Amino acid sequence: MTSDPATIRRLYGRRTGHKLRVGQAALVETLLPQLAVPATGDLTAAGLFGADRPLWLEIGFGRGEHMGAQAEANPHVGIIGAEPFLDGVVGALLEVEQRSLGNIRLHNGDALDILDRLPPASLDRVFLLHPDPWPKARHAKRRFANPGPLDLVARALKPGGEFRLGTDHPVYCRWALMQMGQRHDFEWLAETPADWQHRPDDWPQTRYEAKARRLGHEVWYFRYRRV
Repeated sequence: MTSDPATIRRLYGRRTGHKLRVGQAALVETLLPQLAVPATGDLTAAGLFGADRPLWLEIGFGRGEHMGAQAEANPHVGIIGAEPFLDGVVGALLEVEQRSLGNIRLHNGDALDILDRLPPASLDRVFLLHPDPWPKARHAKRRFANPGPLDLVARALKPGGEFRLGTDHPVYCRWALMQMGQRHDFEWLAETPADWQHRPDDWPQTRYEAKARRLGHEVWYFRYRRV
């Protein structure tokens, strides 16, 4: 690891939203404790899911649509979702309840805290989909696609593991390409423009992507292999 995690915190803005409805509050009180990542200790597939299995991480899962669809399509995989916003956690809890999912664990907080606690080479896949672009230059250090956070992703991914990054923001697109292009521990899997301009079949759409499409924004899909 080449960066001090203490220097790369605070990658998001406000954490609270509107007041939860009764049903939502009930999910947070009853279901979230069953799915919450333990507060201390190393995080392993066996510890989280009772047996060894492929382990994936979604960084900032929004309302959980992508994570829920991936969990349903890949029941043999265990997925950790990290999201600092309580509204998003409620959305993920609804996905778990409605889809009857047993292979998701949730962290209502910073994904960097999860990456710190994962053993080296323990993840098979990491998703970073439509992160906050922090478009102003003075906020560039808050973008997740920076050396410190990316070092943690590289440390946690197995050789051959995949890092997926999606964005509809041109500033973030250029920034991510620049940051990933400077690294020697990831290989970009795109061979033609279509490989990063069209969403792969096994990449469920998020609500942020759907909104971007409605607004006429272009969306980019990046897949990198840990080498």
